[in-house]
Amino acid sequence: MFGAYAQERTIKGTVTSAEDGITLPGVNVVVKGTNNGTSTDFDGNYSINVNGESVILLFSYVGYASKEVAVGSSNTINVVLKEDLAALDEVVVVGYGSRRKSDVTGAVSSVKSEELNAFPVLDAAQALQGRAAGVVVQSNNGGEPGAPINIQIRGNTSINASSAPLIVVDGFVGATFPQPNDIESMEILKDASATAIYGSRGSNGVVLVTTKKGRSGALTIELNSNYSVQNTANELDLLDANQFATYQQAINSGYTQGSANTDWQDLLYRTGNIQNHQFSFSGGTDKMNFYASATYFQQDGVIVNSQFERLSFLSNIDAQVTDKLKLGINVFGSRGNKDGVPTQSTGDTANGGGDDVVSLTFRFAPDQPIQDANGINTINSVGDNVDNPFAVATEGINETKIDNYRANLYANYDILENLTFKTTFGYSTENGTDGLFRPSTLVITAGSGTGGRATIENYKRTNILSENYLTYTKEIGKGKLTALAGYSYQKTATERFSAGAQGFTSDSFSFFNLQSGAVQLIPTSSFSEQEIQSQFGRLNFDYDDRFLLTATVRRDGASNFAENEKYAIFPSGAIGWKLSNENFLKDHDKISNLKLRASYGVTGNQAIAAYQSLARFGSVFTPINGSTVINVTPGQVANPNLKWESSYQTNIGLDLGLFNNAVSLSLDYYNIDTKDLIIADSSQPQFLGFLNAASLRNVGEVNNKGFEINLNTRNISNENFTWTTDFNWSTNKNEFVTLLNGQDIFQDASPGYFNIPRTHLLREGEAVGVFWGFDYQGVYQGGDLPAGTALLPGAGAGDQLFADLDDSGDITTDDQRIIGDPNPDFTFGITNNFTYKNFDLNIFFQGSQGGDIMNLTAVQLFNGDSNATTDILNSWTPSNTDTNIPRVALRGKQISSRFVEDGSYIRLKNIALGYNIPSEAIEKLGISSMRVAISAQNLLTFTNYSGLDPEVNFLGGGGSGSQNTFNGFDFGNYPTLKSVNFSVNLKF
Repeated sequence: MFGAYAQERTIKGTVTSAEDGITLPGVNVVVKGTNNGTSTDFDGNYSINVNGESVILLFSYVGYASKEVAVGSSNTINVVLKEDLAALDEVVVVGYGSRRKSDVTGAVSSVKSEELNAFPVLDAAQALQGRAAGVVVQSNNGGEPGAPINIQIRGNTSINASSAPLIVVDGFVGATFPQPNDIESMEILKDASATAIYGSRGSNGVVLVTTKKGRSGALTIELNSNYSVQNTANELDLLDANQFATYQQAINSGYTQGSANTDWQDLLYRTGNIQNHQFSFSGGTDKMNFYASATYFQQDGVIVNSQFERLSFLSNIDAQVTDKLKLGINVFGSRGNKDGVPTQSTGDTANGGGDDVVSLTFRFAPDQPIQDANGINTINSVGDNVDNPFAVATEGINETKIDNYRANLYANYDILENLTFKTTFGYSTENGTDGLFRPSTLVITAGSGTGGRATIENYKRTNILSENYLTYTKEIGKGKLTALAGYSYQKTATERFSAGAQGFTSDSFSFFNLQSGAVQLIPTSSFSEQEIQSQFGRLNFDYDDRFLLTATVRRDGASNFAENEKYAIFPSGAIGWKLSNENFLKDHDKISNLKLRASYGVTGNQAIAAYQSLARFGSVFTPINGSTVINVTPGQVANPNLKWESSYQTNIGLDLGLFNNAVSLSLDYYNIDTKDLIIADSSQPQFLGFLNAASLRNVGEVNNKGFEINLNTRNISNENFTWTTDFNWSTNKNEFVTLLNGQDIFQDASPGYFNIPRTHLLREGEAVGVFWGFDYQGVYQGGDLPAGTALLPGAGAGDQLFADLDDSGDITTDDQRIIGDPNPDFTFGITNNFTYKNFDLNIFFQGSQGGDIMNLTAVQLFNGDSNATTDILNSWTPSNTDTNIPRVALRGKQISSRFVEDGSYIRLKNIALGYNIPSEAIEKLGISSMRVAISAQNLLTFTNYSGLDPEVNFLGGGGSGSQNTFNGFDFGNYPTLKSVNFSVNLKF
């Protein structure tokens, strides 16, 4: 008796979650095989008496996998529990509420915090790439520091309107993304059933962002720190000085080689870096919880003189004031400062040369030094007179400062047991300043003899949002009813002004001394205001956990639409059937979940800016009696019937879970008809005197249809080793159904100095933005022309051969046709996660198949009036006829199929190896967990594209069209980056 008592001792410890390190209260702790047990307290701590060393403790908690631990001789046992994916019925956020994932009837994809933080990014939108089927994410300018991110969900649904989704952060509609480390989860709403609750802004999909909240328990302090080293993912193989001189002398025998051998890419590119540090703390009681963080992000770009810096903060406070009343506030703020260099130039500066440093790097003569013997910056020795790229990058100033602040308050009141009222009020403001200065040392870019030029622009955008809604829930027999009804009001105002000058006596003051310029440029200013008020409602009815019904309606009224069309109604409906809960499948040993979904609904797109439907005046300069005066003239004609673009969407889906949800599969097919496209009608006679002869009309329809697959598998799961795979695949096919009077619409996305009127086409029956040009048939070898071909005037042996589509014997614009389609056949992403004891490994591949690229860079470099790639050394000569590259010559910049390439690629987007330091090694330092990791981004890319990178997004320099139709053009993009990242995560 005494001996048995002597063996009794107390075991103590803490139980935490493996996913976020938070302590778990209420965990059951039992000595296996006995009734001796306890549970963890509010802070996750436990204490239990045991006898002997051969005791096994069993830890169990709802939603987590149970764990057995042998006591041995230790008196302190800390335990980490992992979420049991089979046991969890995950809750996902939907518009104005949340639903169990098993009860969702719409097409919704979820992305969790650990996926968003797999590798360091400036914008959380970047982390979405490859994570969700049907979601295409791309930087607007490669790896440029601070470059905006473009997101498209299920393709382009418009011509002139934005195809970007609506961003909703913690209920604030139209917000900007917070830092990735502050995000708990993202939900991407894709079909009309999910997005119709947002009415006139839901046709491009909705991204719902939920930031982290505090939890009751001990104070948690977290520090995340990352440092990345970056380099260009690729460089072009350009001619050196000797090769260039030989090349130019073949064109012009009088060309004299310069004295230098300059590698402009080597001068322009450098090793860049990113540092990202986040500090956060959270905690709370049963009455109040809080979360607060501050983040510092700084990036030195791989192009000299380009950098970005941002400081941001976020705070969430939630308080249970009474049993019925809960209050909360969310505050976000950031200050960003971007010092950039000009890239993706329109090519419309002095002498038509452009000032884009990336394309200048490729074009500029390598036999020229940075400065001549007199210390003057060199200009190009062939082709356009342009400043050298190093001078443009290092001497010009491009500075952008943006302050972004947002506050959102809410009150939630339980009126009755089943009836809840929630009211929110939000305010945001964005202030931006863009400054540009070109000193007098940039002879061409600043304008020869002008003494430099400077401009500054400022804008302020404010946003007020008020929303109020009731939620009612009721058990009705075997059914559960949830009804929602609410009202929303939002007002956005934008103020903007700009000023400029040129002819400065000194370059010392940048753009902060405009008054000293000899020539004052015409200042501009504007103000616009938009309001939208809405009523919305949703009904969910779940019967017997088998049948699901969702019905949604929203009525929007917007000030920016025409007098007769200010209001529109956007309804949707969806049904779901949980076959796995039917008697014939309920006890199936392999099928753990099977659900069919179907939905149909209408969503809208606010496709126009304020006042676009009204008759407007414009100003022009008019000479009167030898003096120039400003005259007011009609600007545009009114259209009182202009209305929203509306998308009619059908979605059919299937959700399948096998082997206790070890395999989860979601399939979706969708069809979207977007009608009433807003297109500019230029048929109005010019003699009517309007400055803008094109009036906006609702005339057009585009169709998008596609298929999506999301597959998640738990391949291996045991105590020491786990392996999971996430795979997504999606396809989207779009086609114009109708256009204005069935007429083709030609647009130009080339740099302005190309002087090409047509690069792509909008046509009924074709995809959006297909490429337009000549059909290249190879190099003419001399003699008789191959059947169906012709030459450009004056061409001979070794020149370009094109298809003669009209059989005229000459190559004219009548011989142009569709030569490429930038829209990919499908996109995909696959992630494998491995854990072994304290190690974890993440491998993420992402790719695209089938989209064409128009290589405008190659159009320039094979033209003869600039440098070229070493491919030009294989040009046709009488002794080198087995080649597809025409003879060396100075020729026009013809857009042809010769420069259309397959843009398919597979990219190792991220590979990361992490290690969790054992708790016994760090607990004396007061650290609860510590993780160190090394990762690499964009390490490998498999592609046949000859340009710098297949992920291109040239915004277009032709001055017409929109980003929706400029897809697949490559010219002057900031290069894509390869990175190696080191990170440490500490929790206290």
